Amino acid sequence: MTMSDPLSDMLTRIRNGQRARLDTISSPASKLLASVLDVLQKEGYIRGYTRQEVQEGIGAIEIELKYHEGEPVIREIKRVSKPGRRVYSGIQDLAKVYGGLGISILSTPKGVMSDHEARVAHVGGEVLCKVF
Repeated sequence: MTMSDPLSDMLTRIRNGQRARLDTISSPASKLLASVLDVLQKEGYIRGYTRQEVQEGIGAIEIELKYHEGEPVIREIKRVSKPGRRVYSGIQDLAKVYGGLGISILSTPKGVMSDHEARVAHVGGEVLCKVF
């Protein structure tokens, strides 16, 4: 069975894994998901991830969740642009998440990056999700 929104599925797995206080979770692999996880790791929201080959041509990603003093580092992770309603933002229209305490993850012509990096590169794009 095909999945219509793999990014939303991965974000839900992260959210559920942190509520259950799991150390690692597993998600189907794709290049977009790996790029989003790169941004989350660079910004300090997850410890890391590894890609594994489940079967020939089918991969999985093991994501190491991060906690601080027993509480999840990610308080809120929310999908913004969905398959039925894409949300695009120019750099001048990009709002800060919780006054700059959180991040937005964008898919830009220069690759997947956080809103901070997008402002520096002066490029807008599709707002994939918000993390706080």
